[in-house]
Amino acid sequence: MLKQYTLTDLSDEAVEALVARNMDDTRAIEEAVQQIIAEVRQDGDTALRSFAAKFDKVELQQLYLEKADIEELAMTITRDQQRALEIAFQNIHKFHSTQLRRERAVETMPGVKCWREVRPIEKVGLYIPGGSAVLPSTLLMLGVPARIAGCKEIVVCSPPQQSGKINGFVAYCLQLLKIDRIYLSGGAQAVAAMAFGTESIPKVDKIFGPGNQFVTKAKSLVQGMSNVSIDMPAGPSEVLVIADETANPAYVAADLLAQAEHGPDSQAVLVSTSAELLNAVNSKLDEQLAILPRAEIAKMAIANSYAVEVENLQEAIRFSNRYAPEHLILETDLWESLTRYISNAGSVFLGHLTPESAGDYASGTNHTLPTSGYARSYSGVSVDSFVKKITFQHINAEGLNQIGSTVEILAELEGLHAHKNAVSVRK
Repeated sequence: MLKQYTLTDLSDEAVEALVARNMDDTRAIEEAVQQIIAEVRQDGDTALRSFAAKFDKVELQQLYLEKADIEELAMTITRDQQRALEIAFQNIHKFHSTQLRRERAVETMPGVKCWREVRPIEKVGLYIPGGSAVLPSTLLMLGVPARIAGCKEIVVCSPPQQSGKINGFVAYCLQLLKIDRIYLSGGAQAVAAMAFGTESIPKVDKIFGPGNQFVTKAKSLVQGMSNVSIDMPAGPSEVLVIADETANPAYVAADLLAQAEHGPDSQAVLVSTSAELLNAVNSKLDEQLAILPRAEIAKMAIANSYAVEVENLQEAIRFSNRYAPEHLILETDLWESLTRYISNAGSVFLGHLTPESAGDYASGTNHTLPTSGYARSYSGVSVDSFVKKITFQHINAEGLNQIGSTVEILAELEGLHAHKNAVSVRK
């Protein structure tokens, strides 16, 4: 059962405490991750094999699988499963392929032309979570835009299974993406390996992918220690559902549990204008939990979750913007009137028949999204995440005559006379 609050009864400090999550107040996670990074930097592959034995319970002789192994594993899944992955691949590709656009050149003054051109990031690292659920969909969400962007080298890391290999679903996605090697490393150690490089795993320029709090902390730390960037802080999954009396309690409960089953540190929040709906959803949660294979995990996440009763939908949107959810679902007949007021959310699902799981797998949008309130300042992964935009400019004789004196005056007032002279010598 969800803990329940009434928004009008809460102080501003209490609301702030509600919307805060995944805080490492004792710095225990940071300290553990710093130690893992240090060991990988010092011992490379030896450290990765040691961590595989410790965390994954696998003794690895080789830290990667190549094309022949991938092909063999891909053949272990059924044709229906292959077809489902192909449809997801096609929809994700169709949505993301519209995102590469050429910008036009602008003449800011006569003879002064400026423009931007897109270039792919050359070497990118994709982290595909493992643990209690292996996520081939994440490989598609990251690999498809990387391919569209034209990245020259795509390094994929994922934790090994007990067999010392990967599952057939991930292998089939690798085939769809034309990626012939996958590295068998997970957790913070995989992030460190991609950030600094080891004997087996190449150093990359940018690291992508969601994960638990250890993975998220590792990503934040390595970008300050190495000349590597990251997509965003993407940690434990979360959803916020806004629902009114028009919502179906069974749908709402199912959407909350779809996030709760990700892991015990996931969070599912319900914000509603209807006390009757809140009670009905709690009943449906109990019914649906009883038949979930991952019920124990979902129960722990639900214990970490809550419901908030609000007076109206505008108040619900204001609370949501303050929470800044990774996933926001509007389960109300009035969703069209609310979208303009949404300012902080990773991905939004509209109406009663748009479950968040459609976006997780196959509608086409990307499911690698900012969590823990970072939707206030980050977007989800897109083709833009895998490219750089380089500015160009060209000035002819007319342009230099037009802009020259302006540059000379501005350089002189800043006391940078060599800057002024770079223009003056050309006149």
